[in-house]
Amino acid sequence: MSVRHLNQIELAARWNISHRTLERWRWSGEGPRYIKIGGRVVYRLEDVEEYEKEQIRASTANKPAAKMAAGARWP
Repeated sequence: MSVRHLNQIELAARWNISHRTLERWRWSGEGPRYIKIGGRVVYRLEDVEEYEKEQIRASTANKPAAKMAAGARWP
């Protein structure tokens, strides 16, 4: 099984955001997991897809869809 990687330009294009946003997210600890080897930053496709799944919401409130679907009560 081959692992597919995206560089920050490819990921920025996938999400239609600036590559600078990805740089800021790495600095602040946000965004998907990444690998840094030397000066090169890459994102494993499986980590990108997992991050995308974590961002799914059922509404505009800050309540993850998975918890709402499980019947959790919110304060």
